[in-house]
Parts: sequence; structure tokens; C-alpha cells
Amino acid sequence: MTNTGSVNSSKIGNVIDFPKVNIDKPLKVLVAGGAGFLGSHLCERLLELGHEVICIDNLSTGRIDNVRHLLDLEGFTFRKHDIRNPLHQKVDAIYNFASPASPPAYQADPIGTLMTNIMGTKNLLDLARRRNAIIIQASTSEVYGDPLISPQKEDYLGNVSTTGPRACYDEGKRCAETLYFDYARLYGVKIKVARIFNTYGPRMRLDDGRVVSNFMVQALSNAPITIYGTGLQTRSFCYVDDLIGGFLKFLSTAPDVTGPINLGNPTELTMIDLAERIIRLTGSKSEIVHMPPAVDDPQQRRPDISRAAAMLDWRPSIDIETGLSATAAYFGSALSRAATGN
Repeated sequence: MTNTGSVNSSKIGNVIDFPKVNIDKPLKVLVAGGAGFLGSHLCERLLELGHEVICIDNLSTGRIDNVRHLLDLEGFTFRKHDIRNPLHQKVDAIYNFASPASPPAYQADPIGTLMTNIMGTKNLLDLARRRNAIIIQASTSEVYGDPLISPQKEDYLGNVSTTGPRACYDEGKRCAETLYFDYARLYGVKIKVARIFNTYGPRMRLDDGRVVSNFMVQALSNAPITIYGTGLQTRSFCYVDDLIGGFLKFLSTAPDVTGPINLGNPTELTMIDLAERIIRLTGSKSEIVHMPPAVDDPQQRRPDISRAAAMLDWRPSIDIETGLSATAAYFGSALSRAATGN
């Protein structure tokens, strides 16, 4: 398959060379949630590798602008569809990125979020079963909840609230993983499950609600940077290009490499450290202010990536300063466009 055009990805968001995936022929790949932050980057890279891409998104949190530069390319199809409804498509592989992922987004429609991760996942697994397709789940570090051990290894069973405001997402993703492994055991579906730790980079929404986007928008606007709680809680931030590289490598692994596999950057930062780095990087005049802690907010989040290193030969390579610089450039441009209405 040959594209008639080229993927015009932003230089801001393309700072590493992506791995060559060992697949001997072009695949027809469905990316559910393909117009979202992560899904749109994945669509680009799959096209660059010569695969045909069907991007599925209901545009509840995804944006058509994220894939607009792909719409006229041979080999790319966009289809507006909610995976909570069954779908019929000839495919060789499926990536499931279809779920709101930031607390404001998934808490705005908690039942819808839960059903996307349960019924939507079942619909995609049914499609994979009918088509004998590989299916890769974008799971999350949220399955570990507020962990009692650090770093988190894949065999840690987690410390998750089933009743709090984050449960619709956390438990939805946990249930989705259960469905994957039951479909593999019962029906022989070819599954792969990756657990994403905090990821950032170009194409995050200005109103995303996660910490990097919040701090970036506040810093670039010289507004107070709001930290919930003491600011000593930690996260490990992976640049989007690194993360997508891990998903591409996962696609080409042997059938018995099913996961779950952590994908994230093991470098751990406190929220205060992150805020101070962004203030310095942007030359902001923002001050840090503290707000009451968020309910069920994990206090420590750091992946053990030894399984990814051994099974995928994958490690992140983008340091936090390089990644934040690229992200700040994107957010600065996005804020300018928003201010002018362009």
C-alpha cells in the first residue's frame, strides 16, 4: 500500500525516530478513539509504516482537528461511531483507545464512561473474534488505584475504590482487562494489554483537566498554578512519542506476549517539582496556590517497566525537559489560536 500524500505531523510532536515494526505485510488497522490525543498520534505512525487505518471516534472528547491532516490521505478513513454500539468492519488489528481519560471528562458522564469500557470493549472483542484480528487494549495505571507499593509491577493487584468519583474509569478499565483475558481463554482471541502511565505532549486539549495541561495553560496565561493537596504526590510522565513507540512494538510481538505490560516513564516527579519546571520553562509569573486534595487522588505513581524492556525491548528516551519544551510550544500556539478564533 502506498499513500498518495505524506503525513504532515508537527515537528513539535515528532522528536524521536519510531521503531520499525516487524510485520511482513500492510495491515488494515482500526483505531478506536483515533481522533483523541493518543489515538491521533497512533494513526499517524501506522500510516507512516504503510498500514491502512480506520479511525473510529464519537468525538465526545476526541477532535476532528487532530486527524484533519490525514483525511485526504489514501489508506486513511474516519468514521464517526460510538463503540457502545456494535460495528462491522474488515480489519486485521484493533487498538482500543476509546474512553474519556481525564477526570473532568469521565466524571461528566460516569455511567457512559463505564459502559464505554465494558460494552464498548465487548463490541471490539466480538469484532476481533469474528475477524481473527489482533486486539490491543490501551489500559491504564489507574487499575492500580492509590498504590500501596512503588514502583508498580504488573502483578500488583491494586488498591482501587469501587465507590468514589474515579471508579467509573478505574473499574471500567479493570473490567475491560478481565474481558480481554476471558475472550482469550474462551475463544482464542489474540489479545495484548498495555497499561499507560501519565502521558503528555502535543494535542492534549486546553481543557483536558490533567495536571500537565492545567499547569501549562495556567503558566502560559500567568494565572495561579493550582495544586490539589500538599503537592508532594508524585507522577511519572511519559512523552507521547515514546508511548506510541511502545504500542507499535507491542503489535509485532508473538501471540503469547499478551501482557499486561506497563508503558510509562519511571522518572518520578512531585507536583511541586512539575509546576516549578513549567514556570521556569515558560518564563511565567504564575504563583503556586494549594487547593483541597482531590478525592481518591493517588499519592504515588511510578511504573516498573522491566517487563516492557524484556518483552518489547522498549524504554522511554525523551527526557522531561525536552518533552515539556515541545508541549509548551504546542500549548502556546493553541492558546494563540483560541484567542484569535482561528
